Amino acid sequence: MRRVKIFSGTSHPLLTESICERLGTNPSKAELKKFSNGETSVNIGCSVREQDVFIVQSGSETVNDSIMELLIMISACKGGSANKITAVMPYFPYSKQSKKKSHRGAITARMIANLLTIAGVNHIITVDLHASQMQGFFSKPVDNLYAEPLIARWVKNNVQNWREAVVVSKNPGGTKRVTSLADALKLNFALITTDRRRANYDALSSKFHSRRHSPAESIHGDLGPNPETLVGRQDGELQTFVDRGNIDATGIVSLTYTGSSIGAPSIELNSEPPIAISDLSISAEVPPPASTTSTEYNYHLPPHPEDDFDDEYTDDNAREVTYGRLVLGHIVDDDYPSVPASVKNEDEEAPCHMVNSIYSITSSNDHALGGTVDANETDDEEGPGVASLTQEKMITLVGHVRDRTVLLVDDMIDRPGSWIAAAEHCVKRAGANKVYCIATHGVFGGDCLEEMEACSYIDYIIVTNSFPIPVSKINCSRKLRILDISALLSEAIRRNHHGESISALFQHFD
Repeated sequence: MRRVKIFSGTSHPLLTESICERLGTNPSKAELKKFSNGETSVNIGCSVREQDVFIVQSGSETVNDSIMELLIMISACKGGSANKITAVMPYFPYSKQSKKKSHRGAITARMIANLLTIAGVNHIITVDLHASQMQGFFSKPVDNLYAEPLIARWVKNNVQNWREAVVVSKNPGGTKRVTSLADALKLNFALITTDRRRANYDALSSKFHSRRHSPAESIHGDLGPNPETLVGRQDGELQTFVDRGNIDATGIVSLTYTGSSIGAPSIELNSEPPIAISDLSISAEVPPPASTTSTEYNYHLPPHPEDDFDDEYTDDNAREVTYGRLVLGHIVDDDYPSVPASVKNEDEEAPCHMVNSIYSITSSNDHALGGTVDANETDDEEGPGVASLTQEKMITLVGHVRDRTVLLVDDMIDRPGSWIAAAEHCVKRAGANKVYCIATHGVFGGDCLEEMEACSYIDYIIVTNSFPIPVSKINCSRKLRILDISALLSEAIRRNHHGESISALFQHFD
């Protein structure tokens, strides 16, 4: 291609060479080095005046150095009067920090976008952003390419009996990505959720999690009147009390008046300590009694909105949900002893949102953005520490995977915990045959690849070469399969240079 210069950073030179080979050119000369004090030095070795410049720089293990190197190269090309500068970033660094996780947290991904814009970039090409909304951080055009067509083609050519496979999301946040791949392959999909468990909330949260319960039953199971379960309504000098314990199974409320019309009625209370329950709406108007003798009135409660759907819940629906206990990162039997309370994280957030709202006044744990669920950390975004290892969790699989191949899909593989737990649950509890762990970015932080390699429930690990993987790790893994995305990026560069549409890059071809 004429009037095009392609530069490579130090993060992923092999990918740049593959891109240039497909485009029939060579990487342009640039001298990249560091001074003795750690500062980065960049010297562009050719003229870029009125040229379309493409700088290929992905995230790497030395992510901060890669970012500074990219910013300096953009600034140098801008100073050299380049016509257009495009940053080709297969893996966008700091993409997990695209939202606030605490009141005093930072949206680091937005800061990186601002830095690129200030440095002088005119266009960004990336692959599978962690959150597609990150495109709004930029004031310049962003091409967010998808590796889904490449992954779908690999599945068709390499997975035996792939038409009977099931695409599974290991967390609710990846549902959209999983359903898109399932639609492309015309396969069924399933969902895995992991909830934290707390013993001191079990009794109360079970009430909120149950689908229906009798209004007459209290948390402790007693049916007698409790002082906190009495609904009071002031009408002049007459105060009427409705005991919620006097609601029978047919939805009839029995109101009993004892004593004179002036003053509160006399009511016998249970000796057991009551538990307050929030408002119970009763639409009936209660007239004052005409005499001092006891009088009873019967009123009907409004029908429950789910009364007509009780018959739809059968065993066929229940068979599609598989539960499991997750202790120390592994699936255990139902009779396995619970984690001692002494090692649990006492400041951990309660799993039930309704229960959490009750304790929000006295809770010492700050919730992201005032308690929004979307801003909370997902499984792979949890901060380092032993809390995730010492707590017990409940893992749930919604979908049917028995005697089938599972395609466990997410955008990146960073840490092994959630991948191993999901694979172990699919095989050990749900009866799956094989598990393929598929992601676009193989970050493999720490000993992630070694732990996934040692897991007997994972059969294959499929990633692209968007993130540089050391050769030593590749040679030590027999499960790892790396897909080449140089064809996708080279075609995007060619179309971008000639002003052609890139819509064809999002389509699936056999």
